[in-house]
Amino acid sequence: MQIRKATITDLSEVQRVYACAREYMRAHGNPTQWGLTYPPPETVVSDIESGNLYVYTENGEIHGVFAFIEGDDPTYAVIDGKWTTDEPYNVMHRMASDGKIRGIGRAALDFCKSHGKNVRADTHKDNITMQNLLSKNGFVPCGIIRVENGTERIAYQYTM
Repeated sequence: MQIRKATITDLSEVQRVYACAREYMRAHGNPTQWGLTYPPPETVVSDIESGNLYVYTENGEIHGVFAFIEGDDPTYAVIDGKWTTDEPYNVMHRMASDGKIRGIGRAALDFCKSHGKNVRADTHKDNITMQNLLSKNGFVPCGIIRVENGTERIAYQYTM
């Protein structure tokens, strides 16, 4: 198992992993969070070019992907609730797995937690899998935020 920064040559495999995740979401009662096209290619390319996209590989194959962003996220500026702390934080977004390897979510969260004492993340109310993963890994629900398109997400924070 290795987690490394994604490169532009990984784009088609990253898109494959996101497609697997969208299918999993639809099959498990969460058809609207990512719909049929999220994240759009321009977001993925931007994540790669900014050095914020990471891939989980095993035996040279990509099986997971997530964005890890150091520093504040404007999405989290307004919350209906309260963050556990207002100290500086990092963010994890767009985590996905192709479903072939167990433990990718935990490994991605451990990676994020190892790079700062405060990590924020969010997920859709219908994404029970992600809610459970976050809770099992020390993240606590803090309230509701709204993403760019105006839809609500449950906001979580991990504080060391």
